[in-house]
Amino acid sequence: MTTPEAEQSESVSAAEEPVAEGGGSGETPDAGADGAQARPEERLERAVRAAEQALIEYEIALETFRVEVENFSRLHHQRLGPMYTRLDELEAEIAEAKAARTSDPEDIRHAHEARARVMPMPGVEELFHGWMDSDGLFPEAQAMLTDLPVRPPQRVRPSEEARRLYRELVRKAHPDLAQDEDERTRRDEFIARVNAAYARGDEALLQELSQEWAAGPAPADRRPSPSEDLYARLEWLAQRKELLTLVARELEESAIGSMLRLAPDDPDRLLEEIAEQLLAQVAQKEAELEALRG
Repeated sequence: MTTPEAEQSESVSAAEEPVAEGGGSGETPDAGADGAQARPEERLERAVRAAEQALIEYEIALETFRVEVENFSRLHHQRLGPMYTRLDELEAEIAEAKAARTSDPEDIRHAHEARARVMPMPGVEELFHGWMDSDGLFPEAQAMLTDLPVRPPQRVRPSEEARRLYRELVRKAHPDLAQDEDERTRRDEFIARVNAAYARGDEALLQELSQEWAAGPAPADRRPSPSEDLYARLEWLAQRKELLTLVARELEESAIGSMLRLAPDDPDRLLEEIAEQLLAQVAQKEAELEALRG
């Protein structure tokens, strides 16, 4: 297993080619085989290709590590979870046995704390964090998933002003008034927002939508030059790499990521070693409990 950070220097080095188009180094611009000068954008294009390739390699390393972390986490839970649960239960039973034997208030307190650490099986509602129970989805969750208003409207009929704004907007922005497909798409999306605002009786939002429509569509942007496109691409690649580096660091510093770094060559063996240690602890606790009860 190789972490993304371990490959960072290799993947980044390819993208560090200078991109300055002018002089300063004393070298003449690149020339082709026939002696013709290369286009000014060629060095930028090479830098972009190198940065793209470096980012691809880094993303491959990151995804590989992410899969290992996820798989290790699942296997850790599946194979070792019952052992941890058994240890917690034994700790609680040992504490309770000591408290029953001594009746000491401190021992009784420890017994209650140990029992509280034994996690009960969560119910359906706890597992889904209030989204559903044994009867199915809660109405609020269903409304969110179906794009319906989460809360019921305050009144059956929106205000007169909301109705006026709605009628005015539909008359102006109806998709059937479009002259081409792009315009129809823009109107469809806009009317969907108008309908949603009217369904909620949101007069303020309808007023904002009215102002937005009156302002018209955003003007078409000036087409950037090839050099501007390439510089923008390089900037995006750098930002993307910075984001992926943060993700990689979070993975590496997580509890599971830290465990994986203990056995980079054979993480499956690490699971077996932890299981062996837990089994030994379980046997020790069972013997201690038996001695207390005997």
